[in-house]
Amino acid sequence: MPEICRFFGIVITMPPNDHLPPHFHASYSGCDATIEIESNRVLAGKLPPRALGFVTEWTALHRDELRSNWTRLRAGRPTVRIAPLE
Repeated sequence: MPEICRFFGIVITMPPNDHLPPHFHASYSGCDATIEIESNRVLAGKLPPRALGFVTEWTALHRDELRSNWTRLRAGRPTVRIAPLE
């Protein structure tokens, strides 16, 4: 799965040609969650509250770029790195 960002120990990846709805995966310290891009809803798994808060903030800042990466992957193109939360 292509890694699109890494910040505060959180790794964000996006699966190529995966199921709808558009989403990404966030991993932190052995925990994993699948996050819907549009609603920021956790579809599966879980993250510690602090890590989920960082992911929520990052998603709000980069939603357009996440949508673009989802579209790129669905078209068979590589993802583009997204700036980390600082």
